[in-house]
Amino acid sequence: MRAVVVREHGPVAAQRVETLPDPVPGPGEVLVEVHAAGLNFPDILVIEGKYQILPPRPFSPGKELAGVVRAVGDGVTTCRAGDRVMAWVEYGAYAELALVPEPQCFVMPAAMRFAEGAAMGLTYITAWFALNDRARAQAGETVLVTGAAGGLGLACVQVAHAMGCTVIAGITNPTRAELVKAGGAAHVVDLAADNLRDGLRKQVAMATGGRGADVVLDPVGGDVFDAAIRALAWRGRLVVLGFAAGRIPEVKANYLLVKNIAVSGLQVSDYRDRDPAWFRRAQGELLAWYEAGKLKPEVTMRYPLEGFAEGLAHFTRRGMHGKIVLAIKEDA
Repeated sequence: MRAVVVREHGPVAAQRVETLPDPVPGPGEVLVEVHAAGLNFPDILVIEGKYQILPPRPFSPGKELAGVVRAVGDGVTTCRAGDRVMAWVEYGAYAELALVPEPQCFVMPAAMRFAEGAAMGLTYITAWFALNDRARAQAGETVLVTGAAGGLGLACVQVAHAMGCTVIAGITNPTRAELVKAGGAAHVVDLAADNLRDGLRKQVAMATGGRGADVVLDPVGGDVFDAAIRALAWRGRLVVLGFAAGRIPEVKANYLLVKNIAVSGLQVSDYRDRDPAWFRRAQGELLAWYEAGKLKPEVTMRYPLEGFAEGLAHFTRRGMHGKIVLAIKEDA
């Protein structure tokens, strides 16, 4: 099989596609012929050796994929050879074949394309746990999503809307307004505005009748986090999802006290590892919402396996929108 192989941590552009022996599924494992793999910002951190969980080298990066089951190991009962599946892995998706633990493999709806299945991995399950567990969001509450036009941000917009929340989408490029509105955003605010520290709070206040946002989902960090926390309503909750802006922000505890607000973080792989049954229930709900037409992964760019570095380069630029996938097979 062909696969992207990281032998030493370093720049993404320094990694290469190699030919490796085909893997064989062990007990409880599913061997998937990968048709599409999703690209995510954490993949860059894993390749560079900066992520909190690093696999033993050499390894293939990539945390989400979709394809066809080629074989299953002993004890596997939830899928069989020939099934079309989407899957969640800690690493290994940038390859023509991938081994997946059975609890992380899901049979796809018949109407779902492989690119959509790959795009519904990391981002949508992150959005689900951020809203349902960390933020404990309720229907009717207002949710501000920063970086809303990106892959994770757009998933957060769609999931919050599916839950019955009123969504405020924060974007830096006004040309992405229609994209986030199509995803379910009721209001759009400008994250590139002058004096963002005060300006974002004013924009959110206008959208909420002066109340502020009940929930903020922030995958951006930096100055956007500093501004977004000021836009929270009384008893508001902010969930840290990442630091795409580069700077890891800090918050003073007295500010949390004075405003009666809460800030929490989300490491979604912990849910997969610590409570697989909960993880499967969450993924099942997401797939049901997809079938009901409430979720629609927005795949905006496709690259071949050899184009992984070019695809990942988009995460280092401002204004990225939608989801990028590796189309490893032509039907992706």
